[in-house]
Amino acid sequence: MTLLELVQQSATQLEQAGVAFGHGTANAFDEAAWLVLWQMGLPLDDLDGVAGMSVSPQQQDSVNELIGERIRTRKPAAYLTREAWLHGVAFYVDERSIVPRSFIAELLVEGDIDPWLGEHTRRVLDLCTGNGSLAVLAAMTYPDVTVDAADISAPALEVARINVDRHGLQDRIRLLQSDGLQSVPGPYDLVLCNPPYVNAQSMSQLPDEYRAEPGLALAGGADGMDFIRGLLRDAPGHMSESAVLVLEIGNERAHFEAAFPRLEVVWLETSAGEDHVLLVTREALSQ
Repeated sequence: MTLLELVQQSATQLEQAGVAFGHGTANAFDEAAWLVLWQMGLPLDDLDGVAGMSVSPQQQDSVNELIGERIRTRKPAAYLTREAWLHGVAFYVDERSIVPRSFIAELLVEGDIDPWLGEHTRRVLDLCTGNGSLAVLAAMTYPDVTVDAADISAPALEVARINVDRHGLQDRIRLLQSDGLQSVPGPYDLVLCNPPYVNAQSMSQLPDEYRAEPGLALAGGADGMDFIRGLLRDAPGHMSESAVLVLEIGNERAHFEAAFPRLEVVWLETSAGEDHVLLVTREALSQ
C-alpha cells in the first residue's frame, strides 16, 4: 500500500463514520492526510512528495489506531496530535483551550488591518486569548509592539504559556487572567478579540467535536452577544484615542446588528466572506 492509498482509505473511514470537521480541515481527505502524515512523522505540507512511498503493515496499524481514536472519541484531530497550525505557524493545543481557528489570524498576517494602525500602535491586547495563538502572531507581525494576552481561564493560560515560550516571546507577551476587561490595565492601541459568541440554539446543535472544547470559550448566551455587550460597553475605557478593536463574531452578524443597530463598524473581508470579523474605532464606541 502506498501512503496516498492509506490516506484515501482513512478518508473513507472518516466519511463513513460521519465525523465533523472545522478544526483545521474542512473535509475527510485533508483531515486524513493530516493524521497520516503526522503519525508517520512526515512533513504536513508535502503530501505530493511522499504520496508514492510504501507503507509497512506496522505503519498501517499505527495509522488505523489513530483514525480509530479520532472516530471513537470524536475529539478534534488537533487534540490528538497536540498541534494546530495558523498561517504556517505551529501551536501547541490540548483540551484546556479551544482549537485555534480565528479569521483574525489571516487579517494580521496579510496586513488587512494595517490601514488603521501606525507609529502610535505600540500596545496590543489579545482578549480571550485561549492558547495564545493570536498574541503570538501579533507579536511576530508587528515587532515593535508589546502584547497583553488575557483570558478568564487559568488552564487556557497554561497552554498559552507553552506557546509564548515555544516561540521565544516571553519578553513581549504578558499573560493575564481577566474576566473580560476587568483585570487588564490598558490603554491599548489595538484590541483583538475572538470571544465566546455561539448563540444558545447553535450551541445545542454543535457536533461532538465542538463539545469536546471548553464551553466557556464558545457559549455567548441566547443571541451570542452576552460577552460582546460588556466588551463594547467597557472597551473605550481601555483604549487609546486612536485605537481600534478587531472583533470576530462567527456566523452571528444578524444578532450583532440587532444588538448594536446604531454602532458604526467596518466589516473586514476574510476567506469566509465579509460577515465574520468587524473593526470598530474607539471614537465610534464612545458615541
